[in-house]
Amino acid sequence: MKLSQLLENLPYGSTDVEVVDITNDSRKVKEGVLFVCINGSTVDGHKFAKGAADKGACAILAEHNVGVDSQVLVSDSKKAYAKVCSAFFGNPKDKLKLIGVTGTNGKTSTTMLIKSMLEKFGHKVGLIGTIENLIGDKAIPTENTTPDAYELHKVLKMMVDEGCEYVVMEVSSHALDQDRVYGLEFEAGVFTNLTQDHLDYHLTIENYAEAKRKLFDMTKAAIVNSDDEWSKAMTDGIKCHLSTYAVNDQQAEHLAKGIRYNSDGVVFELLSSPKIARVRLKTPGKFSVYNGLAAASCLITLGFDFEKTAQYLSECYGIKGRAEVVEIGKDFTVIIDYAHTPDGIKNILSTMNEIKKGRLVTLFGCGGDRDSSKRPKMGKMAADLSDFCIVTSDNPRTEDPQAIVDDILVGMKDTKTPYKVIVNREEAIKYALQNAQKDDIIILAGKGHETYQIIGKQKNHFDEREVVQKAIAELS
Repeated sequence: MKLSQLLENLPYGSTDVEVVDITNDSRKVKEGVLFVCINGSTVDGHKFAKGAADKGACAILAEHNVGVDSQVLVSDSKKAYAKVCSAFFGNPKDKLKLIGVTGTNGKTSTTMLIKSMLEKFGHKVGLIGTIENLIGDKAIPTENTTPDAYELHKVLKMMVDEGCEYVVMEVSSHALDQDRVYGLEFEAGVFTNLTQDHLDYHLTIENYAEAKRKLFDMTKAAIVNSDDEWSKAMTDGIKCHLSTYAVNDQQAEHLAKGIRYNSDGVVFELLSSPKIARVRLKTPGKFSVYNGLAAASCLITLGFDFEKTAQYLSECYGIKGRAEVVEIGKDFTVIIDYAHTPDGIKNILSTMNEIKKGRLVTLFGCGGDRDSSKRPKMGKMAADLSDFCIVTSDNPRTEDPQAIVDDILVGMKDTKTPYKVIVNREEAIKYALQNAQKDDIIILAGKGHETYQIIGKQKNHFDEREVVQKAIAELS
């Protein structure tokens, strides 16, 4: 593809060159590649421009003069990178109906529910999310909640080629802040909630909220949880159509009424005045109601049939790693959940406290190289809402696991809830199962869908389902 085709409406010099690929990673530069200089949070790509030229880059796209012959100067290289990546793959975004979901908690479950319902309506749907990217029924592993712009448009192109009509995607605050999704236009953007997370990156919760708010500058319709305290800040001044959903806010357009919780799910009446329908979800808890409401409100706002939307929502199955019950054949229950924030812990534990018959035992840790200020808050929340806690590791990464545990324990220093510290997560899980009592509910919090543990810079295989089954076999 010619450089001029990628840089429509941008000056590209007198010589038009052939571009064989695009990268913002100088290590991937080879003959004929367009190198885009990105000034990132830790590294400025402009420093590698000359080296990229020496390796055969056909041109350098930069924000200032980098001292090479074939360079294109732009005011914002992040946005330009997103634009040229889209053009390189034939602008697949223009051939798809995009639905974006943002928020601290509930993104994965909500996107999965939307995808499932759209498929029941007869559409082929792609999904870009935390657990995996799906092209139809084909899964592609993913590292980031929202991919780099190059990978994003590459995946969108694959989805077009596979005949997808809709793409439902989790849109992270990082992706919005870093313009990874610049240039996309969403049919609908869903906001689930906002609680403390990623402050190691955003520094303040206000910055975090502002990053997520950017989604509504890129969407035709906003579907917002009006029960959330940040909903007004998220929607003030937006120009797109606004639709709201809620459990408590009686002014919301879409409501859940008559909620009835049980151990294997929840039942409620979906009200989109004047229409009403009964919904039965297979995942327990109030958070499940909100996820279902978000997904249903999205489809109803997009014009899908109300009664069928409610029916199809009731037919959806649970999500891996989200209040996932592990079948163990014992007189106690083991649940794996991705809760890794104070609010996430609060949600899952509050839910289980409503249905427990025995003790609620919470096993949890906190991730390393991430916002450390939430660690004592998670410790306090777990202690306040549990009958027994086991403090262990999550993904310690390059931090000392014991130091992370010590941060957690600061929030538990005044608790009357008994707890035990076992830094090794596998040993902690074995301890929890070996000491389980009849009717206990044991929550393994933090890992959820993940099948690995990051220690140092090494990603090691670690599937809690396997750990549980092995420990149960040893008990038999």
